[in-house]
Amino acid sequence: MSAVEAADGRSANYVALLAAAPILAAALAAWPVVLGVGVAATVIGVAFALLDPEMLLVTSVNVVWVALATGLAVAVTSVRQRQADRIVELTKLASVAQQAVLRPLGPQVGTLSVAGRYISSTATAEIGGDLYEAIDTPYGVRMIIGDVRGKGLDAVRLASIVLGSYRHVAYERADLRAVVADLDRAVARNVGDEDFVTAALVEERGGTLTIVNCGHPPPLLLRRGAVIPLEPPAPAPPLGFMPVVRPRVERLEPGDRLLLFTDGLGEARRDGEFFPTADRAWRLLGHGTVANGLASLETALIEWVHGRLDDDIALVLMEYVGARTGVTAAVPSWEVGAAES
Repeated sequence: MSAVEAADGRSANYVALLAAAPILAAALAAWPVVLGVGVAATVIGVAFALLDPEMLLVTSVNVVWVALATGLAVAVTSVRQRQADRIVELTKLASVAQQAVLRPLGPQVGTLSVAGRYISSTATAEIGGDLYEAIDTPYGVRMIIGDVRGKGLDAVRLASIVLGSYRHVAYERADLRAVVADLDRAVARNVGDEDFVTAALVEERGGTLTIVNCGHPPPLLLRRGAVIPLEPPAPAPPLGFMPVVRPRVERLEPGDRLLLFTDGLGEARRDGEFFPTADRAWRLLGHGTVANGLASLETALIEWVHGRLDDDIALVLMEYVGARTGVTAAVPSWEVGAAES
């Protein structure tokens, strides 16, 4: 603008355009930089005003406008910077909350290699209503994956309640069906009539895999290049609706892998086409460590949806490495009562 004004001669016709400098700087720069640009623009305007005494009044009004624009730009920049700092702080708090609710998994839990991953659908938040846990109990390694209906703080609160209850009852109940009943009561005490939590509970004991499913997507068993959905023997409603579950039992082989996931994975799509989880699961998850497998799955998923997810996704991948030496195969938890009678 200064070059245009100089080329125009002694008349100061374009001084008001100097106000654009601090306004444009406010879009990207910090407020000290915006203030510096505004002061420089005001000084240049004063210089042009002094060079044109005949239009001193008009030019002075334009210089005042440049100064006012500078003040406005500094104020806007200050507000924008405070909001950006607040978003950063909230993101840090969300990360801390996620670490408190969703503890890191693995790399080894009992006889299983285990890894977990949480993929957020938004850039400004890292936690939602998806949950997972894996613990080594007297009844074998037990895992849970779940998805709370809804989003926001209420979903996070309910997820923390379910995980807190699970971390207690998983050590106390020999039967997975009793664990489900306890979790159902915990959910029912803390939600409304239309709220619920889908969940799949898994137990590995002596190479025997037991799964109970409460309205959740079935886990995928990866074995020798095949991908097998482990559908429940009979459907059951989510936690909060008094589910009556029937266990599914599988005998594991060394090298078997099991993928647990929430419905955000099944709903991920681009141009109406869903991500082909079952078709690509072995190629993505069947090699390397379980942590590497989940990283490969996340990369392929984000590429498929072009970085736009509609829902959060929780993933747990485990690998059975074989029974402990000297440990005999144990009766699955759902048969413990029958075996003792």
